[in-house]
Amino acid sequence: MDNSFDSLLNASAVPQDEKVQAFIAESKNNRNRCYELSEQVTAQVATDGKMLQKYLDVQSTFDRYTTNNALLILAQRPDAQKLGDYGYWRDHGFYLKRMEQQNPVLILEPGKTYKREDGTVGNYYNAKKLYDISQTTMSDTTIQKSEYEEHDLIRALVSTPPVNIVAAEPEQMPDEKGAFFKPEEGCIYVRKGMSAQEIFQNLVPELVFAGYADGNPHYDKNEDAFHVSCASYMLCKKYGMDTSRYNFLHAPEFFEKMETQEVRVELSRARDAANTISARMAKVLDQNRNATYRQSEAEKNGQDSSENVKDKKENPEPEKKEQKSRGQHRKEAR
Repeated sequence: MDNSFDSLLNASAVPQDEKVQAFIAESKNNRNRCYELSEQVTAQVATDGKMLQKYLDVQSTFDRYTTNNALLILAQRPDAQKLGDYGYWRDHGFYLKRMEQQNPVLILEPGKTYKREDGTVGNYYNAKKLYDISQTTMSDTTIQKSEYEEHDLIRALVSTPPVNIVAAEPEQMPDEKGAFFKPEEGCIYVRKGMSAQEIFQNLVPELVFAGYADGNPHYDKNEDAFHVSCASYMLCKKYGMDTSRYNFLHAPEFFEKMETQEVRVELSRARDAANTISARMAKVLDQNRNATYRQSEAEKNGQDSSENVKDKKENPEPEKKEQKSRGQHRKEAR
């Protein structure tokens, strides 16, 4: 009888090798799936104005994601509100629903770098599995977007602008526009008397134009009209402004004869322009939020202190009561 345990050890190693091979195969398939989905959904966005608008909706929700990953989200779960991997949801005390574990949202993340034949450096990409909040055990799947006061939004919007912003009388505005950027003057004129919603809707496109102009007095606004429309829509969507004035039905004309890679480049230009403005706004809005929080805490602490003082006056400390009681007993003992 063979008393050697070597065969048992070798047998236990086989499943592990198979597991590694299965993981590698799955990763490759997921990566290829992402490439296929990206090509398909990009072609749809370039030929269908309604699909373009849906992409802009997704990109405004996931503004920190790359254009390609926003397109992948659009292709797989366009109604997603908050995404995280398995570890993210576990760390937040939630878990994936059993039926959803096989329905991840795949995105691409940069992996190892490599050197191309021409000497430039490229990146390998890995597919990552994400899950929407609606796929988890969190009972409330509705994400409450931060609500800002209109005054705070406008204050954030005009903070550190790329050009001067000047309030103008209505009769001074060309074609009764709400706002108008003049590259040759490096200035945006804004019509007086508008509501916060009107200021935001009219000022945002001109700020995007000013960003593209980058100080060029001869800048032609027609060059970036499409990108400005996309970026402005995303910003209005992000901050809860009315977007009914936007119409992208003629967008396919802009993308005509473009390859899918070129389409993604153009979409990225609009995304980057929107993010430049939202990043400036975020600094001011975060400062306001922190200041409000500190004030609230100070008022709360002040109220607690007042209540403690009042409580001490009405209810003497037990120790003092006990000392008084001991003194009374000594006096009676005498």
